[in-house]
Amino acid sequence: MIKKPITVQLASGLEARPAAVLVQVASQYDSKIYVETGDKKVNAKSIMGMMTLGLSTGSSVTVTADGDDEETAIENIEKYLSSHN
Repeated sequence: MIKKPITVQLASGLEARPAAVLVQVASQYDSKIYVETGDKKVNAKSIMGMMTLGLSTGSSVTVTADGDDEETAIENIEKYLSSHN
């Protein structure tokens, strides 16, 4: 299992479209992937879960991945959340 703190740097935060893209990125992997902020922890493969977080640019999250492809999963999720799209 890998846990990594990441700062959201997407220009519009994690609104509907960026949240959907994040779910698509996470869904490519077999690992169980969760995003945590404050006292909320949601499945990164759940669009409804991701929408409930209401993350804005500059928000800090902890991404947890557990499985055979956890390293690649964390790497690509961090790459996406750290982009300025």
